[in-house]
Amino acid sequence: MTSVTQLALWALIGLPAIVGAGLLLSPLWGRGLRRTAAAISVTVSAAVLALSGWVAVARPAVGTPFVAGAEFSLRIDGLAAAVVPAVAAVTLLVLVFASADSALAGGRFHGLMLVFASAAVLTATASSIPALLLAWEVMGAASYALIGFHWREEQRVSAGLTAFVTTRSADLGLYLAAGAALAGGAGLALADLPTADAGWRHVIALGVLVAALGKAAQLPFSFWLSRAMQGPSPVSALLHSAAMVAMGAYLLLRTAPLLAATGWAATAAVWAGAVTAVLLGVVAVAQRDLKQLLAASTSAQLGFVVMAAGLATVSGGAAQLIAHAWTKAGLFLAAGAWLSLLGSQRLGMLRGAARRWPLLRATATVSALALAGVAPLSMWATKDAVLAAALERSPWLYAAGMVAAVLSAAYAAKIVMVLWRTDVAPDEPVPSEGQARNPTHLSAFEQVPLVALAVGAVLAGALVLPPIGTWLGRDLDGAEAPHATIVELTASAVLAAAVVLAVLRWGVPEPRWAAGWLGLQHAADTVLVRPTLALAATLARFDDHLLDRAVDAAATGTVNVAHYAGRADTRGVDAAVETVASRMRRLGELARKPQSGQLHQYYAVAVILLVLGVLLLVVVR
Repeated sequence: MTSVTQLALWALIGLPAIVGAGLLLSPLWGRGLRRTAAAISVTVSAAVLALSGWVAVARPAVGTPFVAGAEFSLRIDGLAAAVVPAVAAVTLLVLVFASADSALAGGRFHGLMLVFASAAVLTATASSIPALLLAWEVMGAASYALIGFHWREEQRVSAGLTAFVTTRSADLGLYLAAGAALAGGAGLALADLPTADAGWRHVIALGVLVAALGKAAQLPFSFWLSRAMQGPSPVSALLHSAAMVAMGAYLLLRTAPLLAATGWAATAAVWAGAVTAVLLGVVAVAQRDLKQLLAASTSAQLGFVVMAAGLATVSGGAAQLIAHAWTKAGLFLAAGAWLSLLGSQRLGMLRGAARRWPLLRATATVSALALAGVAPLSMWATKDAVLAAALERSPWLYAAGMVAAVLSAAYAAKIVMVLWRTDVAPDEPVPSEGQARNPTHLSAFEQVPLVALAVGAVLAGALVLPPIGTWLGRDLDGAEAPHATIVELTASAVLAAAVVLAVLRWGVPEPRWAAGWLGLQHAADTVLVRPTLALAATLARFDDHLLDRAVDAAATGTVNVAHYAGRADTRGVDAAVETVASRMRRLGELARKPQSGQLHQYYAVAVILLVLGVLLLVVVR
């Protein structure tokens, strides 16, 4: 019998999906629904947040038969209980912020965002590969539609297509993993994957690793995140902080036992995360566009989460994921606010501009300092929790993590420097790249989410500090997780503060060789995107010129055969039938003539027939 908490878990996924689909169909329901789309999406998101808190405490599991030996199943375990409420809270705040933007009003945007959020929550709660695959597919399709939301602008649609093709190519790894899981006798439950036969276990790990690195924008897939910046700022805030990109790293945390069971997969994840954290940190330092800086930093910061998955410190990775979600969502919304206020997101255009809006400057400063790892803000503690586990594994890995942490402080300090520079007087006009939507102030719908996200960026570090960190480590890791010592925490805080002060005083070098995302986009366009699109165009031409023509020819031939058959039927069969009918009609008319009703005629006929009969007998004899 289904319990109330199990129904709550189904509702957690189904409510935003169903309402989102309804909003997407809002043109069919009339203009009234489109006008209230923002209110509906915010209300549904608030309900999802409440449900997430409920199921995080109750921790239900549900399932329904899917294929023989496998279920479509969901489960709230310790990891999901920590992450799902954070995803729901960030989604709610992003939708509240977006409700103030008239360009994003209507059912299409809010419907897509609800479907996107539903897929992210389904990813976090999926306990079987069928559920995970459904979430993975919907999340990718919704991200494509959201990145190219302004579909009349070709560059935005092209950016969405690049992101879609790249992530879809990596997604094939999940299908490989599903097939290998069945072949290896593990079944399709995620918890059972480490029990597959030894050979197939490596194939499963490879598939999961490729799919997760693609979604998490880790090297060599990182470049698609740059193109994704063409989407509206609220889309970037959700996609980069708590939804699609974060879910790639989350999948590795979920499958950490599988990575550890193979040995090599855990090592590959650790070093993939470390190298991404360092190289994409350099890319972030080189950026002069705020959203591009934040995009590169997303890959770099999630590199710490990928490291944590390889190091099997799930609690540290989950804490880093949650702290990053609060911090990065606030920074992306701040970038969107500046774009709407000033028409620009380029760092050079923003110097001194933030002095006009103290609240915006304060919240963005807090989030940027959290990103820098400045104590006592959240990412100072969460990064050090991952680095403590790295130090136990290898001093070289710890050194790479420290370099990445220094780079985090450097690129975050670039943002702080822009906020506090006085190059432009408060009353001096600021250059603009476009038409500002509201050049005077932010609405309450924009201010409240910024404040809430800044508070989250301050407090999320408690997830790795006693007593919460101790409890979370035992719940997620099965034992007390490695934790940074007082010396390590102090050294990290001093180093981050020193880097920030140095950047504020002297600036930071911007390596131009890294500004183009290490040339990854050009390489991927050449090796992956363009060949894929060319293959699609070739297949389309094959379909148009061969398959469609064959179908058209078959249809035309069928019509012609039917035409000739019709003519044969009309001129042959129908004519013969009509001839026979006509002759029978004439015979009938002749047969009626003797039937006059006069007895002497009937007698005469009888006599004639009798004579003919006698003659026939005589002849026959």
